[in-house]
Amino acid sequence: MTTRNELAAAHTVSDPRWAAVVTRDADADGRFFYSVKTTGVYCRPSCAARIARPENVAFHATTADAERAGFRPCKRCKPDQPSRAQQNAAVVADLCRFIESVETPPALDVLARRAGLSTFHVHRIFKEVTGVTPRDYAAAHRAKRVRSELESDASVTDAIFGAGYNSSSRFYEKSGEMLGMTPTTYRSGGANTEIRFAIGECSLGSILVARSDRGICAISLGDDPDELARQLQDRFPQAKLIGDDAQFAQLVARVVGFVEAPGVGLDLPLDVRGTAFQQRVWQALREIPAGSTASYADVAARIGEPKAVRAVAQACGANPIAVAIPCHRVVRQDGHLSGYRWGVQRKRALLEREAGR
Repeated sequence: MTTRNELAAAHTVSDPRWAAVVTRDADADGRFFYSVKTTGVYCRPSCAARIARPENVAFHATTADAERAGFRPCKRCKPDQPSRAQQNAAVVADLCRFIESVETPPALDVLARRAGLSTFHVHRIFKEVTGVTPRDYAAAHRAKRVRSELESDASVTDAIFGAGYNSSSRFYEKSGEMLGMTPTTYRSGGANTEIRFAIGECSLGSILVARSDRGICAISLGDDPDELARQLQDRFPQAKLIGDDAQFAQLVARVVGFVEAPGVGLDLPLDVRGTAFQQRVWQALREIPAGSTASYADVAARIGEPKAVRAVAQACGANPIAVAIPCHRVVRQDGHLSGYRWGVQRKRALLEREAGR
């Protein structure tokens, strides 16, 4: 005859949350809490305490639920306080705002003093949360300021100093990497810049691939090849667009092959230009494995901006490089598909292929 304890244990073990407790899965922290009736405490899934017997465990959606049930917070994992990941995200968010507020990119030791941490720890958690180093984040933000200044009526010299550079020579050393072209060319809409492109066909419709001398700068999907070409022209109105290149067509074939069979992988140099925030979001998207998805809230948390869910969605919508920057892997919190720049049906098809369906 099955005892009450055996029934309780079987009920707990059959709950998918039990696996997260057994493996001490830190990714499950905040999604639920568990209590142990023999100790009277409740814990995070990642708590390092000895695993309780399953018949003594109950699950709770929030800390308030656990406390209403009569349990007190564990003194070891402190579930009633922000998690380590949340604390790190808050620290990094403050450092990002600080970097954006100063004229000259701060040194790592300055950031460490502000955070009250070692330089090693600051560097590690900053990259863990944002996907980039503090130096790279500062460079991306400075690039955003340069682009903003160049798009105004300021002269190139005023734009350089307005973005916080102490000398024009230091800026010009990085201008190609930052803008993909000289500042004067950038202001003129890409004049004298060569962009090679080709349009092919795949099971999702027409596909355009474009490349500057720095890397892939556009991958677009659509129903009308002419419309894809017009969109590229609108984006680089003064650039010299070169099509019908036999060698470049081979690159398009690689991209088409990836669309049809995601398992082959796609390792190509990218010419990604965007704001500092967009760069952080796009880097986080590239870290989502094929066959997996993340919500907009998940991505916002990963870059240290948990409240910036709408801004993350906007950055996904502004992504100019389909599939290589996989914004199709971002879904709503409930798992349902939301908008996709190249059509929700294409998003669904890409996800199904990556899942092997």
